[in-house]
Amino acid sequence: MIRIAIIGTGGISDSHIWGYLQFPEQCRIVALCDIYPEKAVRKAEKCGLEVKVYDDHRALLNDGNFDLASVCTPPYVHAEIAINLLNAGKHVLVEKPMATSLQECDQMLQAAQARGKLLSVVAQNRFKTPNWKLKKIVERNVIGTIVHAQVDSFWWRGQNYYDLWWRGTWEKEGGGCTLNHAVHQVDLFQWIVGMPVELQAVIANIAHANSEVEDFSTAILRYANGGIGQINASLAHHGEPQQFVIQGERATIAAPWKVIASAQRENGFPEPNPLLETEIQSLHDELPALAYEGHTGQIANVLAALAGSAELLVDGHAGRRTLELITAIYYAGTYDVKVKLPLTASNPFYAAEGILANAPRFHQKTKSIENFADEGIIVGAASDQK
Repeated sequence: MIRIAIIGTGGISDSHIWGYLQFPEQCRIVALCDIYPEKAVRKAEKCGLEVKVYDDHRALLNDGNFDLASVCTPPYVHAEIAINLLNAGKHVLVEKPMATSLQECDQMLQAAQARGKLLSVVAQNRFKTPNWKLKKIVERNVIGTIVHAQVDSFWWRGQNYYDLWWRGTWEKEGGGCTLNHAVHQVDLFQWIVGMPVELQAVIANIAHANSEVEDFSTAILRYANGGIGQINASLAHHGEPQQFVIQGERATIAAPWKVIASAQRENGFPEPNPLLETEIQSLHDELPALAYEGHTGQIANVLAALAGSAELLVDGHAGRRTLELITAIYYAGTYDVKVKLPLTASNPFYAAEGILANAPRFHQKTKSIENFADEGIIVGAASDQK
């Protein structure tokens, strides 16, 4: 029986708790930890958990009565908590983003390797059937070489969103919509399309005055084979439309799912290619749905990996690649330059100190509250991509 601790009991912890509760024969939640212990107590009562409650993860570590911890805290303490857990011989599942700097990612990876412990980074959208099928079809190469791919991470948040004490500062949140909303779309992008060799970007704050960080970004990515990628993130889009479109030489596929294939006429203009569309649609329909989706799907994989019955599908290196892409967007957008990848430790944005010294402050944060009465602010549109 794998014993579970949940560190941080805000809104996203519900997804972790629910996920673990689906596997009562494999794991049991034994502890909740939050710097506001009354929140942890309410969470335990809400979820019907009989657990010990802690107000500091170090006190939790002193007891040590657990095997795996889910880290569901604000991003600026992900690295500290995860490293302390790993050094204490615990396995870690850490929420997105993995950390607020590549240096912290590398320190987390070193701790996991030194202690031989599992480190997984939440990427729940990989565990959703439409995205999983999209990757499998790309791998079948039926659409041909990818010539262009675009992901839109479009959300809407009101001014009050940034009133929460840790949001809207480079120090505490580590960035804006690119890091904390688009992180899952960026992860999907690099998981399916791969890492680019170069990018350029624009970052801006267009609608949130109580925030230092960006609420809009757009990036153009270049690939070694000549392909182009686009990553767009926003907190100013009413209706919160999301899409991931992949243009292949032979056909287009997308999530939400669609397939369009064209053939050329003698004059080069398009005409429909229903045979190829039918072939791709059949491949899509034949792929089975995932047994567990979202956080529950990833938790199922982590538990299976700990039991030795499955390969860990999202490790710390995967989480680092996603943050590397986001860091490159911030660096390119700050200095209006093209950035070569991979980034090195000499990049000014490699460490948190460099980000704090160089990142643009779009506005000064002037309002700060400890908590919202309503915790139901994490999930946006029905697509549940945040």
